[in-house]
Amino acid sequence: MPLTIYNTLTRKKEPLQPLEEGHVKLYVCGITAYDYCHIGHARSALVFDMVVRYLRHRGYKVTFIRNFTDIDDKIIMRASEQGVESAILAQRFIGEFYADMDALGTLRPDIEPRATEHVAEMIGLIGELIDRDMAYPANGDVYYRVEKFAGYGRLSGRGLDDMQAGARVEVNEKKEHPMDFVLWKGAKPGEPKWSSPWGEGRPGWHIECSAMSRKYLGDTFDIHGGGKDLVFPHHENEIAQSCGASGKPFANLWMHHGFVTIKDEKMSKSLGNFLTIRDVLKGYDPEALRLFIFSTHYRNPLDFTETALQDARSGLERMYECLARIDALPAGDPDAPGHISGQDWQRLESLAQWFHAAMDNDFNSAQALAHLFDAIKTLNRLLRALPERPAQQDIQVMRHAAAVFRELAGVLGLVRCDPAEVVAAAKSKILAGLDLSEEEILDCIARRNQARAAKDWAASDQVRDHLLAHRIVLKDTPEGTMWEVRK
Repeated sequence: MPLTIYNTLTRKKEPLQPLEEGHVKLYVCGITAYDYCHIGHARSALVFDMVVRYLRHRGYKVTFIRNFTDIDDKIIMRASEQGVESAILAQRFIGEFYADMDALGTLRPDIEPRATEHVAEMIGLIGELIDRDMAYPANGDVYYRVEKFAGYGRLSGRGLDDMQAGARVEVNEKKEHPMDFVLWKGAKPGEPKWSSPWGEGRPGWHIECSAMSRKYLGDTFDIHGGGKDLVFPHHENEIAQSCGASGKPFANLWMHHGFVTIKDEKMSKSLGNFLTIRDVLKGYDPEALRLFIFSTHYRNPLDFTETALQDARSGLERMYECLARIDALPAGDPDAPGHISGQDWQRLESLAQWFHAAMDNDFNSAQALAHLFDAIKTLNRLLRALPERPAQQDIQVMRHAAAVFRELAGVLGLVRCDPAEVVAAAKSKILAGLDLSEEEILDCIARRNQARAAKDWAASDQVRDHLLAHRIVLKDTPEGTMWEVRK
């Protein structure tokens, strides 16, 4: 089955068919650098991190471009409020963005163009649009003629008349049509400016991605991505600009992820109901945040709750604890008969197949995670059933399954750490909240084992009950007696 992606432009799933065989060219709209990133930005970054990781996992070469908007009305306003230059403010928050992305463990794009470094390319593209009568200068500004582009509104599914009727369009006598949008803004006092054939000024927001994607990926490329909030007007305008200038298709597939909501209301800075990435990471591991985000399909809304994050943290703990137990297993007895049934063996052998089927279906990470947790459930059941002298073949089956699990989970950026170290760190944190030290717990376990060996069940039960009184639960496994805290 081919990898299919839901195309916002056609409103259906389509097979990925790269223009260059085996090479996917991807452009994603990045941040406007004027503030700290919130978890909506985290979702965007992690969704496309997953896309890139999975495509490479499947053998594709990927050229991944994500831009920075480092000149914009919001940047200029925030810089003025803080009494600094726009360039300094933008550079500061680009640095903060990298700090957040490194904390999340995202892959760096192959190229990260900045708007201010590509003004010449934008001016050139605007000139082409004017030459093709798709744009017009007006007293220092330049506007795009939306009525000249027959496909305008196709991405968002809106007609031009509907847009005009439903929009709060600012009266602007410079425009030929109320929905025409700005490509070049004439200079205002105190604002950053560049020279152009139409006078000093700066580019509009929409033109930057058209110019930068064209420079690095060509007139037509494979996938353009971003959030649903960018469908209109930003991506609609990109299509009009790029196709209007080249006369060719722009992006063959359009991917848009859903909003992050809080109590079913879209999270945004204007509403004041947003959480920064660094705020969330103060209380949760970055991999737990990844698991939370990937537990919902990328196109659906994602409602942020503490309960959902805690569930994700618990799920991540189950993964690491299972893998740590498998890593600690003995080599096994080569002469002992195996106990893993053909049905369980098939379940574990089919993990990669089912994972790939889920991800090939429009990157269905929620379904892929369900298959991973099914594998953990099977492995935990097999661990509990192992005899004191487990068979070598059973150990080998479980270790192979664990290795496959780690490779697949890695596609989602999960279980990238050493399981034993993660479990040990979690144990240390737990111990800090107990009134028994680990040495005391291990001493109790040793005394219980001695009592069991001597068949002194009363003494064994007494130790067990003592530990239970301190919320310590014991589990006897092939790797020895394990303990955990009762929640």
